[in-house]
Amino acid sequence: MTAAKHQVTRAGGRRPSGRAGIRDVAAAAGVSITTVSDALNGKGRLPDATRRHVRSVADRLGYRPSAAARTLRTGKSGLIGLTVTTYGEEPFTFTEFAYFAEMARAATSAALARGYALVILPATSLHGDFDVWSNVALDGTVVIDPSDHDPVVTELVRQGIPVVSDGRPGGSLPVTAWVDNDHEAAVLGLLDHLAGAGARRIGLLTGTSTDTYTRLSTTAYLTWCERTGQDPVYEAYPAHDPCAGAVAADRLLARPDRPDAVYGLFDPNGTDLLAAARRYGLRVPDDLLLVCCSESGVYASTEPPITTLSLKPGRIGTTVIQLLIDAIEAGVRVPGVAGVPGVGALGPPHQVMPTELIVRTSSQRRAPRTTVSAPRPHPVAEQ
Repeated sequence: MTAAKHQVTRAGGRRPSGRAGIRDVAAAAGVSITTVSDALNGKGRLPDATRRHVRSVADRLGYRPSAAARTLRTGKSGLIGLTVTTYGEEPFTFTEFAYFAEMARAATSAALARGYALVILPATSLHGDFDVWSNVALDGTVVIDPSDHDPVVTELVRQGIPVVSDGRPGGSLPVTAWVDNDHEAAVLGLLDHLAGAGARRIGLLTGTSTDTYTRLSTTAYLTWCERTGQDPVYEAYPAHDPCAGAVAADRLLARPDRPDAVYGLFDPNGTDLLAAARRYGLRVPDDLLLVCCSESGVYASTEPPITTLSLKPGRIGTTVIQLLIDAIEAGVRVPGVAGVPGVGALGPPHQVMPTELIVRTSSQRRAPRTTVSAPRPHPVAEQ
């Protein structure tokens, strides 16, 4: 039985455990173990055809690199951090919001596909305490919406850890790469949509933080107002506080120059504005048009359904992980660190993702109703 099993194993090119090893891949591909290692880890100066061949054979055999062996060989842990730092000083659980949950789900899948695991980290280090983070050996970190001069990013860079930002970094924040949407184009497009639906005074619910999403979106609104000759009508509040959002929505609709359409930058704004409109006896969309930025499916079933701007967090989550792992495996140092050359006048590598306006009833004003009477019969002519 033992001899028979040994013969089957040799014939199939697989280990007795049934799991293919790097030697099995090398034998099946007809190359050396070093070539397999370089092809699978993006190293060496191999022809592209060789890399594709080795990866194809590895996939066919079901080869998966050993995390422990990789750590010993490369000194890398295979762990990637993910955190939101903008609201780090506040009681803010970012995975409760649809955008962050979808982004983290996609990032986790993308990381696992390349042999890495994602670790969700709190932003407690905003207080200067990195003890929590130092307990985890990170190969790199994704930071969502960092604020200007973000101390978390600064400290990670100081430690030589690659950082990819979900959100365009403000100022000279020294990230390795970044991914973001074209927020200016998205906001200008949805404001034109509201104006096209008949809005004459469009308001904005925005935040008080310094992240680029909030800043660029607010600036785009103010630019649109100046271009169209409309006086800005907006309220700002701390976006991490859902209670503050409801108060700001109420405040906006209580103004003497109350808007007849509103765009809300954050996830709960749609339901906040819908509730405030009902308190003031405003009908949506007849008296008030609404749009909010959200990935939540709840807005498809509100009464009425609310138009949402989607930032496509799944695409962003996948892209930030690909950029970060590429940087880790290529040994890219963080630009902007003393003694390290920068990446040129164009700044760090980046990708801009498209957005999608999902138009629903709340931003489509109904046409005025007209009553059509049945035609009257012609009087019968007297004979």
